[in-house]
Amino acid sequence: MSETSGTLPSAPSARGPWMRASRATGLLRDEQAQATIFARMSALAASTGAANLGQGFPDTDPPEPVAEAAVAAIRGGVNQYPPGRGEAVLREAIAAHQRRRYGLPWDPDTEVLVTTGATEALAATLLALLEPGDEVLTLEPFYDQYAAMIALAGGVHRTVPIAITDDGAGTLELDVDPEVLAAAVGPHTRVILLNTPHNPTGLLLGEGAQRALLAAAQRHDAVIVTDEVYEHLVFDGFAHRPIAALPGAAERTVSISSAGKTFSVTGWKIGWVTARPALLTAVLGVKQWLTFVSGAPFQGAVAAGLSLPEEELSRIATDLAGRRDLLVGGLREIGFRVSRPSAGYFALADPGPFGEHDAAALAERLPAEAGVVGIPLGAFYRPEAEPVVPVHGPDPRTLLRLAFCKDRPTIERALEGLESWARDR
Repeated sequence: MSETSGTLPSAPSARGPWMRASRATGLLRDEQAQATIFARMSALAASTGAANLGQGFPDTDPPEPVAEAAVAAIRGGVNQYPPGRGEAVLREAIAAHQRRRYGLPWDPDTEVLVTTGATEALAATLLALLEPGDEVLTLEPFYDQYAAMIALAGGVHRTVPIAITDDGAGTLELDVDPEVLAAAVGPHTRVILLNTPHNPTGLLLGEGAQRALLAAAQRHDAVIVTDEVYEHLVFDGFAHRPIAALPGAAERTVSISSAGKTFSVTGWKIGWVTARPALLTAVLGVKQWLTFVSGAPFQGAVAAGLSLPEEELSRIATDLAGRRDLLVGGLREIGFRVSRPSAGYFALADPGPFGEHDAAALAERLPAEAGVVGIPLGAFYRPEAEPVVPVHGPDPRTLLRLAFCKDRPTIERALEGLESWARDR
């Protein structure tokens, strides 16, 4: 009851920890949670018919053995709760894949946990490990969920910027100084959240930077949490090497990956965690109170995918690299400065040559003006951050993130629209 009016409030306040998550991602307006940039831009694509190069979901179908395994499971009655840690067939496939590809000997019974995508794995891990005031170090720009979950757990988000420079010939280059990265780890760092291959830039963090981070984590007793969902989608002869494979790293690393990006099944939401038993049990201690379990008919299908021959996984990456080249080459011909990512789903494009220096405003206009949806890179920075602008590089807030995981007709339609738009500038 109000002391001044003597009347009862009409409704309870909705204030709570959710506000920290929304504020950390710049999505709190008048004490209301706003939709993410991905949801807004995909809705804009749907309402305008624009080519959606914004949200990172593929237009391609999963490999036939993966799809058929899911269909067979549904028809065979695999439709109820799976075991809490995940179906044994999937946990065993994950462990076998990690051993075969990276030499990592995880025990499928005690060191592998199936989750509802990498999103739940990251949420459960951060909620399990962070106490209020603990610091989490990430690269910047970063996948927006990181800021939300760090804030929800009461953590403090620290970042190290990725330098984006122009080589003078129209190519945007990306780099991180290993010494700066390691120096950012301090006595209050509880978690180093390492995303490589990186979203949104496609950067592959080299072994030198990983070794520097591991040494810093050991000095300050920090846990390394990795986001490796693009691990198979690496191009041009490069290879992903997980930090957990470095000597002494597995004991303090929680590795996270998922099936969605590799097998074009983002809607299945099947992810996993690998870690030593003490860390894995901590993650399970939160995960079991979130979704409990999910995706029963899809777990065996993902196991079939992870068991595919290496040449099939290479074929998936090669096909995606061809679509990257289609988009990047087309953008360069139109006149954009553009990155040529070594991995992942996304390229960065600089519309500065056309007099456009506010990517957020341009992204709102492009669906109508060019029939294309993209995401402003500024959405991947902390709201209060002032992005580092190199002497020979663009302001990151001028850049767009464009997805090449779409089919060729969609990419070609987007390029035609952008070419027409640029011609009129």
